[in-house]
Amino acid sequence: MKGKEAYEKRLKLIVQNLPEKPGCYQYLDEQGTVIYVGKAKNLKRRVSSYFIKENQTDKTRMLVSKISDIKYIVVETEWDAFLLENNLIKRYKPRYNILLKDDKTYPSICITREEFPRVFKTRKIIRNGSEYYGPYSHVGTLNGLLQIISQAYKVRTCHLPLNMQNIKAGKFKDCLEYHIKNCPAPCIGLISREDYNEQISEIRQILKGNSHELTRELMQEIKSLAKDLRFEEAQAVKIKYDTIMEFREKSRVVDTGLDNVDVYNIDNDEDVVFVNYLHVADGCINQAFTFEYKRKMDEPLEEMLLLAIVEMRNRYKSTAREIIVPFMPETEYEGITWTVPQKGEKKKLLELSALNVKQYRADRLKRSDKLNPEQKHTRLMKELGTLLGLDKIPIRIECFDNSHISGTDAVAACVVYENGKPCRKDYRLYNIKSGAGGDDYGSMYEVMMRRWMRAQEEGSPMPDLVIVDGGKGQMSVAKEVIDNLSISINIAGLVKNARHRTEGLLYGFPQMQVGIKPDSELFRLLEQMQEEVHRVAISFHKNKRSKRQTHSELTDIKGIGENTATALIKKFKSVKRISEAGLEELAAEIGKAKAQTVYNWFHK
Repeated sequence: MKGKEAYEKRLKLIVQNLPEKPGCYQYLDEQGTVIYVGKAKNLKRRVSSYFIKENQTDKTRMLVSKISDIKYIVVETEWDAFLLENNLIKRYKPRYNILLKDDKTYPSICITREEFPRVFKTRKIIRNGSEYYGPYSHVGTLNGLLQIISQAYKVRTCHLPLNMQNIKAGKFKDCLEYHIKNCPAPCIGLISREDYNEQISEIRQILKGNSHELTRELMQEIKSLAKDLRFEEAQAVKIKYDTIMEFREKSRVVDTGLDNVDVYNIDNDEDVVFVNYLHVADGCINQAFTFEYKRKMDEPLEEMLLLAIVEMRNRYKSTAREIIVPFMPETEYEGITWTVPQKGEKKKLLELSALNVKQYRADRLKRSDKLNPEQKHTRLMKELGTLLGLDKIPIRIECFDNSHISGTDAVAACVVYENGKPCRKDYRLYNIKSGAGGDDYGSMYEVMMRRWMRAQEEGSPMPDLVIVDGGKGQMSVAKEVIDNLSISINIAGLVKNARHRTEGLLYGFPQMQVGIKPDSELFRLLEQMQEEVHRVAISFHKNKRSKRQTHSELTDIKGIGENTATALIKKFKSVKRISEAGLEELAAEIGKAKAQTVYNWFHK
């Protein structure tokens, strides 16, 4: 106990002596390993907040329990603190910090570090001096860029060790790519190193998003060549110019008045945050990436966004002086203007960025669901529980429905879903015994009472949620049964529109409609539940009605049982046709002896 008190006293003393200035702080464990790096506008106030027990979350409590020492660095401005924090996180890779998830499944474009560089798509990052652009979360964008490059420029695709010494020694021969005019054949000296690398320099400009400046230079070159009457060379440059201009026009989303602007938007899913980054030059989006960040300490979205902005600006060497964001950050940076647009072209860009984030998140969920279907069902059940405000995830759901025709052959069905999947062994079918066949409410009361009374007697599991196929009246019946049995079950109701299609979900007393998007996975699952219980109830009702009709006409005949009656109905379709059939027709189906018995019954 004394050791713990001494430890807490020492940390308290460090915190009390922290300066009230901007800076970065580092938490270290007993081994001296940096486990967390943070930044603050006011170091003393920010670090002190971690040790106020009333404000501690479970994650914060875990972090504080590991802290053995605190270090800090004072800087001039809060923005400098962001930059320093970014560098320290990269350097130490602390266990409890937000981490950029560089998913290796996303490809980049590589320009190799060679005398005659190659340009290609890759998923492997090799630190050998080569340049990498990306990663691209949308592979179509990457392939489009490579297609533009291949149309406008001729770059080698071979893996030959090209250098001036080997080329002069004549170690290589021209290949098919040269003969089909896809390669300028540097291997046999048909293009100089300077001219080849000038192409690579222009490709870099395209990948960096500087196509506006490049097209301006190309147009000047075309005019200069034409002036010198070098028309064939001018035509070759014009092909490049037209290709890049076509790419720029396809990329244009706003007017040309917007130039050198960064756009960011953010969304989150539990412990993962998604940030989309767009760079706009001359009205064109020439860079677009979406990244994932792993949330470690319940950091607010504003803080996550600022960290991502620092990361993206460093990674892509952005010099944009205007940054469009979904909300105004509480920080200032000299030379940068923060914009939260309300309308116009900038608002359009922000919405486009938000659309990219949502699409990326949806695609990620689809990939995850395909790899782990069980996780998908758990996620949907958790979403339903959150939507209804339940204390726990509704793992077990029971659905009820009635079926009858004018009160006759009244039946009911109960289907059970476990973690979003049908549990057919727990399905139950009920004949209505109370004589309330034409009264849907009375039938529902009887079935639920029988169902849950038996569950209580047998110790069977009770549902976390019951869903009735009906509106407010059916829900009220379920509540009456639950109250009478003194049990606790959440109640919801699925309502249908005039076309008998699922329209919405009701919950609570008084009943209120819960907002679920009709195109969402959760809505489709609820719709599936409603269709399943309806199918089971209808099938049971049809079967009972068919048996009653068969019994009333045929099984009263002495010597004729259920199987014989069923065989006759299947063959002749109705009792009337059976009564009109000849002896030979009947015998062909059920044999002479039984045929004579049936024939005699109808021809007394």
